[in-house]
This record gives sequence, C-alpha cells and structure tokens, in this order.
Amino acid sequence: MSLRLKSLRAAAACAFIGLAGTALIASAQDSVRPDVGNPLKAAQNLTRSGKHREALAEIAKADAVGGKTPYENLLINQMRGSVAAQAGDNDTAMRSFDAVLASGKLPAGEQLKILQALAGIAYRARDYPKAITYASNYRKAGGNDPTIRTVLLQSYFLTNDCASVSRLIGDPGENGRKVTEEELQIMANCHLKQKDTGGYVAAIEKLVMYYPKKEYWTDLLNRVQRKPGFSDRLALDVYRLKLVTGNITTAADYMEMAQLALQAGIPAEAKVIVDKGYATGILGKGPEAERQKRLKDLVDKQLAEAKQARVTGEKEAADAKDGADLLKIGANYVYEGQADKGIKLMEQGVKKGGLKRPEDAKLHLGEAMIHAGQRGRAVTVLRDVKGTDGTADLARLWTLHAQRS
Repeated sequence: MSLRLKSLRAAAACAFIGLAGTALIASAQDSVRPDVGNPLKAAQNLTRSGKHREALAEIAKADAVGGKTPYENLLINQMRGSVAAQAGDNDTAMRSFDAVLASGKLPAGEQLKILQALAGIAYRARDYPKAITYASNYRKAGGNDPTIRTVLLQSYFLTNDCASVSRLIGDPGENGRKVTEEELQIMANCHLKQKDTGGYVAAIEKLVMYYPKKEYWTDLLNRVQRKPGFSDRLALDVYRLKLVTGNITTAADYMEMAQLALQAGIPAEAKVIVDKGYATGILGKGPEAERQKRLKDLVDKQLAEAKQARVTGEKEAADAKDGADLLKIGANYVYEGQADKGIKLMEQGVKKGGLKRPEDAKLHLGEAMIHAGQRGRAVTVLRDVKGTDGTADLARLWTLHAQRS
C-alpha cells in the first residue's frame, strides 16, 4: 500500500516569511555611502514592482563598489538573498543568507527568520541535506513553526533516513503531543521505500491506533494473512476484525462469515452477522436473495436447536475433560447478549485446559470481551496470546482496536 503525501508548497513558501521586515541593528558609525545605497534603493523599488531580475542587477552594482564596510556587505547580502529567493534563484539566495548569518550581526529573532527562510528555499531547490541542516538549526535555536518540522521530516524521508524520521516523530503520545496523520504516513512510506516490512507495519499500526481508517485496517489485515505460516483456521477471527473495522461490505463476505460461525458451533454469532447484513440492505435482495434467505433460515434453526440442548449441554461441558464445549456455549451466550454469563463460561473453559489450541481459546475469549464492551479486560487477555501461526498477530491487532475504541 502506497500512501499519498501532501504537497509541501506551503512549506517552500516559508522562504519569504518575514524577510521584508528583517531589521539590522546599526550603530552610530554604521552608514551606507550613496554609491552603495542608491542601487539598493533602486533594487527595492524594482522588487516591489515584481522586477526581481532587474533588482538583482542593481544589487550587483552596489556589490561592485570597492572598499565596502561590513555593514554595507551585510545589507547587500540581506537584500540579494531576499530578492533572489523571490526570483527563484535558490543558490544565490542560500549563499547570500549564509553570509548574513555568518556575519554574527543579527539579533536572535532575525536569525530565526533567516533560518526559516533557508529551510524552505533549500527544500524548494531539492537540496534536502541543506534543508535538514537549516531546519535542524532553526529548531535548535528555538524555532517552533510546525511547517519547518514538516520540511525536516520530508527531507529526512526524501534522503531515505527512516531512522531520523522515526526519531523526529517519536512516541505519538509523548509529552501529550498529538502526532499528525501525515507524519505517520511519511514514516510508513519511508519504511516502504526501504522494503522494511517490520518498520512499515509498525507505522501502519500507529495509524490505526490514532487514525483508524478503513484503508489502514485493510492493509494490516491483508498483510497479516500473507505472512508465512498464517493458518486458514483463523479465517473467522479475521472476519471478526473486518466486521468491526468496516471491511465487510459485500454479500459474499457476510455469507461466508456466517457460515464460518456455524461451522465453529456459534449460531448466535451467525445470527448477529446475518441480521446485520439484512439491516444494512446488503443481504436480502438481488439474484442471491433466495440463497441468502435459506442461510438465514438455517441459522435460526441451528440457534433454536442449540438453545434447546443447552441445559444438558452445559452440564456435560462442565463435566468434560477439556474446556472446548464451555468455550462454545459461552460464546453463544455472549453473542445472544448475555455477556456476563457467557464470558464466565469461556473463562472456565480456558482455565480447565485440555484444549487442542489454547492460544486460540485466549484469542476467542478476548474477542468476546471486546464484543461485550469489556475492552480493558480484553487487552489483558489478548496480550498473553502467543503463537507463530497468526494468533499472536491477530491478538495484537485486536489490542490496537480495543485501545483505540
């Protein structure tokens, strides 16, 4: 999945912010001779008329005067940098503003304006290493314009420095700072460019945590299913995640998920799925309407039979050597709306043990708790799920969903 990044025209435009008002501190002896001052005044007037090339020519006249004082050189470089930036002559602008900074004559506030401008100019010129230097110096000097942060982040990205991208973004919740969706997209794309699957997935997991859009969940779910060793038996668990993240939108998906729930011995869940499909208008119409009605009838029939056999079934499950039947009966109660009773039975099933796949059991218990709205308890259970066949991966995604929700 390739994520689209926003344009940085606004960031590049910062090249001109505050330059016109940049003021120099002049002492009593600081003066400008007419041979220098007159061409600079002419350049200023030409710039106001948008005649930047002509203005640069006038500045060159001032620069050609011999015996210039440090103050005259400073004024020339300041004006040349500003005009060159507006003319699109990025190299000249950077050289001129570098000379202004090197003079050591600017007050701190004016230095920040120049560094801010230089970061945008260098970025526009696609000189990303220089953009990194200017933007970093700006931030070190106390600048806090978020646009320059974006320039720095994008420049790291465009130089394939994913480590610096991650370091700059840091922990999204660190110091209460809200990380932007664009920043996390940059992080994801940087790792994607480097074919760093682990880094990319970690970035997408942060996106679903803070910006849980359907397309991010689609990407994660597709990737987890493509991992080597992922077990087909977890198809229903994947569908459950798809359902809660808005990734089930077709009649075929609703039908298959309901059938998988029946095969798992949870007709109550199958009914929840089918009813949702009908409520959304996806099921019950079109050429497959009759087939969908037959599935609905089958779900209702199996659920009625399960309820009828439940009294005997619960006693047999309690006396069984393993907890498999307790888990199924408990899950049916949860999806029928009797969460407390159902989760208690499922917990007893996990505790009893003797299960062929105990990690699956913990995963299903966590899923049931989330369905019942017990998200805090679910996270505790899901964090304990192990396995290399997809169970631990799905448990981690459920944890992200639970923490976000």
